[in-house]
Amino acid sequence: MMVKVAIVDDEEPARKVLREYLSAYDDVEIVSECANGFEAVKAVTDLKPDLLLLDIQMPRLDGFEVLELIGHEVDVIFVTAYDKYALRAFEVHAVDYLLKPFSSDRLREALDHARKRLATKEKLHVEDLAASARPAGAKLERVLIRDGSNVHVIPVSKLDYVEAQDDYVCFRSEGKRYLKQQTLGDVETALDPSQFVRIHRSYILNIDRLARLELYAKDSHAAILRDGTRLPVSRSGYARLNAVLQ
Repeated sequence: MMVKVAIVDDEEPARKVLREYLSAYDDVEIVSECANGFEAVKAVTDLKPDLLLLDIQMPRLDGFEVLELIGHEVDVIFVTAYDKYALRAFEVHAVDYLLKPFSSDRLREALDHARKRLATKEKLHVEDLAASARPAGAKLERVLIRDGSNVHVIPVSKLDYVEAQDDYVCFRSEGKRYLKQQTLGDVETALDPSQFVRIHRSYILNIDRLARLELYAKDSHAAILRDGTRLPVSRSGYARLNAVLQ
């Protein structure tokens, strides 16, 4: 079967090496060459490659962030000059991990692995992809939202609140709403707890946006944001909020 490949690397010499190595295979078609992660997301959306040869250290979006955005849509072979990412790569079930500089024989081995994966239609496990985009223990600094072939990058400092909506979460920022398929629990774990508080089972609040709290029934409160938005505050959420604000 023909394997459609997209090459993603911010360095032209690295793309050239891959292009030359891949030219030896009649069953491999290079459908795109991407110089950054945004181009990679667009290529996956528009061209539907079977396989990404994906660099990790790239400006603006790194390889793990690209993987978070594309989820299980395409198989990935990481291609990098750094061995420190290997464990994270295999934790998200990458097909293989090529350490630069690599030989044509090593690439052949990785392609064999990819063909086996494609033949069995085994896909990446997506549950931990968002966490894989950050070093262990690091808190989220920006939210990546895929909108078709476009990517929105939202600094967490610009978030007003996050709301659970069925199988999605809605990030509210600067008057706009962005949906992402993720659980509110995962978002809560990723955010800095000194800045973002779970005030309700369905809401996480950026405390910088809080104008005041109002009591509107016994043991029931509402958070009034600076823009006038009202959010419900549960009893446990009120306790967590008070603990952070004190």
